[in-house]
Amino acid sequence: MIRIVLFDVDGTLIYTGGAGVKAFERAFATVYKREKGMDQLSFAGRTDSAIARDVFRHHEIEPTPGRMREFFDSYVFWLDHLLDKLDGGTMPGVWKLLRDLQALPQPPLLGLLTGNIQLAAEIKLRYYHLWENFEFGAFGDEHEDRNQLAIVAQERASRLLQKNLAGEQILIVGDTPLDVACAKTIGARMLAVASGGHSWEQLQICQPTWTVESLREVSARAICE
Repeated sequence: MIRIVLFDVDGTLIYTGGAGVKAFERAFATVYKREKGMDQLSFAGRTDSAIARDVFRHHEIEPTPGRMREFFDSYVFWLDHLLDKLDGGTMPGVWKLLRDLQALPQPPLLGLLTGNIQLAAEIKLRYYHLWENFEFGAFGDEHEDRNQLAIVAQERASRLLQKNLAGEQILIVGDTPLDVACAKTIGARMLAVASGGHSWEQLQICQPTWTVESLREVSARAICE
């Protein structure tokens, strides 16, 4: 039985109209007066800290801890500002799936496994009224490697439940091949949803436990038994 369900954020729970990418651009332009280079980077499924480090290296700026903090302080300011300016929302089926999971006779603990830094995840999910549904998370400011975040999430969930959780008791829900890879790192079940930038066929090649076009297709009972 599934005891923990971990959700990715962007492309899985919500879409923001590109607020995250635009906030990265605005923050780097604000702090370092550099306005190019973002279009050469891949954002999907990666951690914010890894993306930021790539941006610094692209501009030949040493990504010291102080500079990273300065950048992310500006980033979350712009993110909060831009969410209200762009066309975003929750992905189809999200609210029903969350409610159905919470209504199960033995509901799983709901958490986040995201490349977003924690404050960015909170800003985004509070804006779309989703934040309060999640009891814990593993975030992109805790490790640059998403696979390591899966380990962090497993350990954190085990402490919360006061039980050593096997990978097969955890379900990860995400929209990229990197989400599938991090599920395999801990032997978790994987629900891949083609609601982000990858097609059903591209996700299916990665051999997740399930692949769906939309969370509308998902039965809470079926994925948790």
